[in-house]
Amino acid sequence: MAQNKIILYYQFAPIADPQAVMLWQRALCEKLGLRGRILISKHGINGTLGGEINAVKAYTKETRKYPGFKNMEFKWSEGGAEDFPRLSVKTRDEIVAFGAPDELQVDENGVVGGGVHLKPEEVNKLVEERGDEVVFFDGRNAFEAKIGKFKNAIVPDVRTTHDFIREIESGKYDHIKDKPVVTYCTGGIRCEILSALMKNRGFKEIYQIDGGIVRYGEKYGDKELWEGSLYVFDKRMHMEFTPDTVTIGKCEQCGAPSNKFENCSNENCRELVLLCPECAADDAKRHCVPECSVDREAAEANA
Repeated sequence: MAQNKIILYYQFAPIADPQAVMLWQRALCEKLGLRGRILISKHGINGTLGGEINAVKAYTKETRKYPGFKNMEFKWSEGGAEDFPRLSVKTRDEIVAFGAPDELQVDENGVVGGGVHLKPEEVNKLVEERGDEVVFFDGRNAFEAKIGKFKNAIVPDVRTTHDFIREIESGKYDHIKDKPVVTYCTGGIRCEILSALMKNRGFKEIYQIDGGIVRYGEKYGDKELWEGSLYVFDKRMHMEFTPDTVTIGKCEQCGAPSNKFENCSNENCRELVLLCPECAADDAKRHCVPECSVDREAAEANA
């Protein structure tokens, strides 16, 4: 049986012709039978792909031939092409939509003015040396932290990355502007941008975890500062670093332990709701807020 893999990757590098890179990447993925999502902008590339392991290896080899991508790292995990509905390769103003394409500066070394990169062991050392002074700052959408996060982390009130600038300019976090702040996200890409945006707004000592939660979890699993599951943007919905992962998420209907998000039962709503298997099986409980349940029932009555 063929072995399949999923890769997560990004690279900040100036791209003079994003459209040309997009066409090359699409043709390469189609040739190799890969599925997933790739975004390309003048700032670089951001992708998640799945497929047969030799095809994925061929993709990494070919992609690194592009001068700006020659040092790109790929994070490997279990899964395959079947975990993605299709192949999507597109150009965008930003490879992560913070709404600040003109503020972000990129050169051949990556993001200009971002946070200091810390390897997982350096994160632990910083906490050992500075203790409770260290603040972990979640760089993901708030719902992702419901099933896993760094212990005692600040989880900003954001639904999408577009909300981060408003959030960090709100004054809520002014009290940590002089503290050592460690930003983190799934694979590291969101923090590349977030850390630069925070520094531009007066946060003085900003760090980011090199390789994100994925690299930290690969190194330490659940034995150190991380707790729970990691939300991922494919059919798996979540992944665990060890068989002993503690489920910290709670069903939003009954409070039972859960790490599985479900789509709201209102077909006009795109929200995800964290549910246990029993509540997920009850269509009347598969809604994000009571109003969505009422809307769904009204639609059924008028059908």
